[in-house]
Amino acid sequence: MADTNFFTAWRKNSVSKRSINAEKETMLRITPRYLTLALSASLAACAAPQDFSFDFVEASIADIQSAIVQGDFTCHEIVAGYIERIEAYDKSRNINAITQINSKALEKAYAVDAAVRRNEVMPELFCAPVLIKDNFDTHDMVTTGGSIALLDSFPPDDAFMVRKLREAGAIVLAKTNMAEWAFSPRETVSSSYGRTANAYDADFVPAGSSGGTASGVAASFGVAGMGSDTGNSIRGPSSHLALFGIRSTIGLTSRDGVIPLVFDRDIAGPMTRTVEDGARLFNVVAGYDPADSLTLPGKRENNYLDFLNAGGLEGKRLGVFRSLVDHEDADPEIKEIFLQAIADLTAAGAIIVDPLEIRDFQVLSDQIPFCGRFRYDVGQYFKSLENPALLDVNQVLETGEIAPETRGSFGFYAQNPLDVVPDEWEVPCPTWPNHPERNQLLANAIEAMDAAQVDALIFPTWSNPPAHIDRAEEEYRGDNNQHLAPDAGLPAVTIPMGFWQNKLPAGLQFVGRPYAEGVLIELAYAYEQKTKHRRPPEGFGEIND
Repeated sequence: MADTNFFTAWRKNSVSKRSINAEKETMLRITPRYLTLALSASLAACAAPQDFSFDFVEASIADIQSAIVQGDFTCHEIVAGYIERIEAYDKSRNINAITQINSKALEKAYAVDAAVRRNEVMPELFCAPVLIKDNFDTHDMVTTGGSIALLDSFPPDDAFMVRKLREAGAIVLAKTNMAEWAFSPRETVSSSYGRTANAYDADFVPAGSSGGTASGVAASFGVAGMGSDTGNSIRGPSSHLALFGIRSTIGLTSRDGVIPLVFDRDIAGPMTRTVEDGARLFNVVAGYDPADSLTLPGKRENNYLDFLNAGGLEGKRLGVFRSLVDHEDADPEIKEIFLQAIADLTAAGAIIVDPLEIRDFQVLSDQIPFCGRFRYDVGQYFKSLENPALLDVNQVLETGEIAPETRGSFGFYAQNPLDVVPDEWEVPCPTWPNHPERNQLLANAIEAMDAAQVDALIFPTWSNPPAHIDRAEEEYRGDNNQHLAPDAGLPAVTIPMGFWQNKLPAGLQFVGRPYAEGVLIELAYAYEQKTKHRRPPEGFGEIND
């Protein structure tokens, strides 16, 4: 496994060179690499009793809330327990998923307990300790985007989704590591916090860029997590860590306050151990936001929890999208796992249409450029900050503060204009929904689904197992996430479908029509209840075991 000492020293040297105000300096002192002395002291002073026995491993939001309502545990005890798990396991197991713990988390937990004692009506996510990818703005924590250049960037407010989660009673427990600037679908390495490993086996990658959230949630360092997905980064890490992950329709969910990679492809959303918990979070964060120019009003379902139907596969028609199944270099065992998934779907009452093809899929997929608008989009994000650490990401090139794995991508993105709208470049990069090739792919996908009368398309989320952590680039193959859903703006979910060599997770993906997130949740939940593939990684048991 790669050594992270280089990044640690680099970060310390960089921070020491910066002049920041006293308030922020204090914040940096009490929120170092991931756990503060102040927080540790608070935890020790308020430690749970010796017989503390809440079952953290695989605990759901409902489990936590039931324990509190029944008076078995307090929210403070539960939040302190998650912090203890992070302290005990994150570094000792070489996972490095957590970048910083919220110094206010225990204080928020006390407030929940006070509200419970007053018999207040509690919001739907009360005392849900959530892990947040480090490209989401959090007013009380640094937001680095994986870059050492932003190590002292304190946003003035929360990202839209973070604010909605807090309003619903969730506790932002910690931030998680990510691939620097969200560049990599292959691995999770940042110049701010180093390398994250797969919780199922630290010799393998968790994919990128939301690998910290994926490994953290898989190891039960929090009850649920939030990630972002430009081409892969919710679904890929979720597949590699046996999680449910959802990429929503472009226009349904807000990205306001999430550091962008490609604005009209970026999606943010939940990553959870169960479909139910994913639906709970999605029910809170989905919806119109006037601060996000691509979101549309009136598109969300009234209640996504209504789609938690264990019999939801009965009579559903599912098309096997062979273009993303029959790769020449697809791993044979992953293909066998997928064939078993088809059998399980059939046994649950689904009707399988095999094959289903989208007209001109490969041609259109090859024609659609990955627009390098990163410099422009991040420049717009910097303008939203009160005191931005940078005005132009290309300033990072001058400092050299870039992880080696990031340099190549940065050079690609750095070449385009900072202050010219991509639609007006010399070679225009049309913004969704004004992109003709992407619109054509969307039309062809809907045409194919309508003709076959299917509710969703299915294929392996990755056709190959996770790469070895020291060979992430050489073994990068089988990523099925990059083309269909991001290109066409379609919703997609991934759900565990088994384990490669009985140790590394594999995921099944469902792709639906625009704004069909409820249907996808129903399909995923029914499949989950039928198969129960999810199991926790070894080595992260109860502290008292």
